[in-house]
Amino acid sequence: MPVPWFLLSLALGRNPVVLSLERVVGPQDTARCSPGLSCHLWDGDVLCLPGSLVSAPGPVLVPTRLQTELVLRCHEETDCDLCVRVAVHLAVHGYWEDPEDEEKFRRAADPELEEPRNASLQAHIVLSFQAYPTAHCVLLEVQVPAALVQPGQSVGSIVFDCFEAALGAEVQIWSYTQPRYQKELNLTQQLPDCRGLEVQDNIQSCWALPWLNVSADGEDVRLVLDVSEEQRFGLSLYWNQDQGPIKPWWHSNLTGPQTITLNHTDLVPCLCIQVWPLEPDSVRTSICPFREDPRAHRNLWRAARLQLLPSRGWRLDAPCSLPAEATLCWQALDGGPCLPLVPPLPRENVTVNKVLEFPLRKGHPNVCVQVSTWEKLQMQECLWADTLGPLKDDMLLVETRGPQDNGSLCALEPSGCTPLLSRASTRAARLGEQLLQDVQSGQCLQLWDSDLGALWACPMDKYIHQRWALVWLACLLLAAVLFLLLLLKMNPVKGWLRLLKENIRAGAASRSRAALLLYSADDASFERLVGALASALCQLPLRVAVDLWSRRDLSAQGALAWFHAQRRQTLQEGGVVVLLFSPGAVALCREWLQDATSAPRAHGPHDAFAASLSCVLPDFLQGRAPGRYVGAYFDKLLPADAVPALFRSVPVFSLPSQLPDFLGILQGPTAPRSRRLAERAEQVSRALQPALDSCFRPPGALGTGRGMGPEAGVRT
Repeated sequence: MPVPWFLLSLALGRNPVVLSLERVVGPQDTARCSPGLSCHLWDGDVLCLPGSLVSAPGPVLVPTRLQTELVLRCHEETDCDLCVRVAVHLAVHGYWEDPEDEEKFRRAADPELEEPRNASLQAHIVLSFQAYPTAHCVLLEVQVPAALVQPGQSVGSIVFDCFEAALGAEVQIWSYTQPRYQKELNLTQQLPDCRGLEVQDNIQSCWALPWLNVSADGEDVRLVLDVSEEQRFGLSLYWNQDQGPIKPWWHSNLTGPQTITLNHTDLVPCLCIQVWPLEPDSVRTSICPFREDPRAHRNLWRAARLQLLPSRGWRLDAPCSLPAEATLCWQALDGGPCLPLVPPLPRENVTVNKVLEFPLRKGHPNVCVQVSTWEKLQMQECLWADTLGPLKDDMLLVETRGPQDNGSLCALEPSGCTPLLSRASTRAARLGEQLLQDVQSGQCLQLWDSDLGALWACPMDKYIHQRWALVWLACLLLAAVLFLLLLLKMNPVKGWLRLLKENIRAGAASRSRAALLLYSADDASFERLVGALASALCQLPLRVAVDLWSRRDLSAQGALAWFHAQRRQTLQEGGVVVLLFSPGAVALCREWLQDATSAPRAHGPHDAFAASLSCVLPDFLQGRAPGRYVGAYFDKLLPADAVPALFRSVPVFSLPSQLPDFLGILQGPTAPRSRRLAERAEQVSRALQPALDSCFRPPGALGTGRGMGPEAGVRT
């Protein structure tokens, strides 16, 4: 039994917060005006042509404000239409050009005269109503007694009943005079649908709408549509983006009743639901129930991705708009906080799914992008790290320029911006003169330049080498002295060498190479085989990362974000990414290679291999794969020629027959001699054999069918 999610029973026309409407009986349009005014509605429509502006010959009546009210025009008790009542507020505009004309006007309205004349100010007011695809104009005549005519003062209003309109339509209303003495007034209004009005029993087009209830089913969300078994209706889930058009996500024609389950990870604030009967000219009703859901906002930030584009461009991809700001920051090699470059660089409001440009002349791996809201920092990416390599030990110098070309330089450090020629006890202050000379001699890279200042990235490697040169020389001399002393006692030397060898091995184990295993989860037995391989490689030693051991992180971050973080860490540490080919993996690769421009089909929430192809394939296509990647497949599960040719630019090994060569590539320069390597290969082969036997299937018995999407949860 589903638990009510947020007391939301959307019967699509019986919302708890509704608007009661006044009823207007009869099909005839009418007009009425404020006390003291007289008005008349001309019969028939008039042409909706405002005409050109003309000068007022004196005081004239003009509309100053439009006000609307929704009413029901009823032909019978249960046969009503939505109607828009319009009130036009009027005022006197302009002055008498000749004082004598004003005096004559006042005398004509003087009640003390023996024969007073009914002097008044008259105007023709046009109301133009447009609701796609129709337009309708009416002409109202209004007269104001001379006693109420005061230039610049309001005289009252005239009310028109009423313009009929469709539920949920957008209407536009204009008002102006004939002739036109000023710019016309206009008003645009979005009319409510059956949900926002108490009209379920009065407007016949609302009778056939399905009832919808949103409730919780554990962590997931359940949509229950309570309609008759014969009724057919359309259901659409879409992302209602503020910045751009509506983006459809899922659509289906169904027959009621239906229950649809949405995964809680699919919820985002702009996810909306639209439902309508499959009948001609039926009313479509939309709701967006997740705007204030905390889970939806968390999912939105998890789904957001920063992407680096050519020519200093970048883009924040997200399904919904994000009220956030972006700033550039400098990430030092020591792993401290990323230091914002504001000022001198400004903050920028983020527009999702739109290409933005960095205000920099050149890229640098230490320059990162921070996206934050008023509450906290939401995400940070060093977008140039993949193309320009790992972080560098560079010092960022900020140049500030004054009005008389008197500039100053300071170094950006965690404690602040340290002037180069200061007596502070920081690294930048100690090397201030040398850094200043590097800037003047062109050894620093200029990242940004303007009239206000500039940013320079100065390498610090040479200063580190100079400082450690004497230390290394002293160590070498000390090592030579110790070696001579040890030669005097040969027997103790042997024991010492034995201990030294063990320490070196222990140190190598602690500095073991990193390896990231990527595979396609074809079935449970293949996942067990991958787990057996990962466990065996950890004994070599190797530091192995595989999604089997990181299910919680995958669910929290998403498969693509988890792979991106693991790949960057592995490559920065000099590790290798292992592509484990299987029938399912080969099928996914061919699918991407055949149509790289279309979106890939959906996969499971923990399928890191499918999510990683968007990052892996560019490395192979652009020639960056050698040295970073290695391929492998199992003898009994895949023929040698099944691996796509694109991936043969890196070594591809058959397991377990080529285990020694495979292990040698994985361990890199620290790999042991061939005899020791063969022993380790034999150990790994014995560990793999039980899992490999259980994984073997006859041809045609393998399957990779998996499904996702709202349709997987539809049941009657």
